[in-house]
Amino acid sequence: MAPTLFEHGAKPGDLIEIFRGTYEHWAVYIGGNEVIHLTTPSDDSNPFGSMLMAVDSTRARVCRQKIWEVVGVDRFEINNLLDHKYEPQDRRVIVRDACLLENLELPYSVLTQNCEHFVTKLRYGEPESRQVRRAAAIGGAIVGVGLFALGAAALFATLLKDDDDDDNERRHENKSHRRHIRKQ
Repeated sequence: MAPTLFEHGAKPGDLIEIFRGTYEHWAVYIGGNEVIHLTTPSDDSNPFGSMLMAVDSTRARVCRQKIWEVVGVDRFEINNLLDHKYEPQDRRVIVRDACLLENLELPYSVLTQNCEHFVTKLRYGEPESRQVRRAAAIGGAIVGVGLFALGAAALFATLLKDDDDDDNERRHENKSHRRHIRKQ
């Protein structure tokens, strides 16, 4: 069961994953029911518009807010997703480093410097984004299926052409045979 805003169980340095429907937003819990997160200019009343703003943004701001201001009505969970892969930094270091970045404007890229990269860099010292990897895998699969379909279409067209060539050759042979018979 997802935690409630008041009994979330987060400890300072934990990563908070917020489910926005079409994407996930990430924040670092710093204690006192506050989080620090990387955010792009957005229209909060329109999540799709917010996603489009993020795709178009090249700069983002590090914000410190109450957890419920960031979560709003969305579902969220504590998700220290890479603890199995990397040793998390000390919680005090995570919180200190996050707080030092508060109010800074940073470069932003959906593919290489998004909110998930931001929080994983703070917790593990390594920026990673599963969302980007998932999107790349889906995109790769779509491209693969497209290439397969294109290849199949080309093969089918070649087979049809070969059939047409065979038919034309047979017609030509039949005409030649008929001419030969008529001459006799």
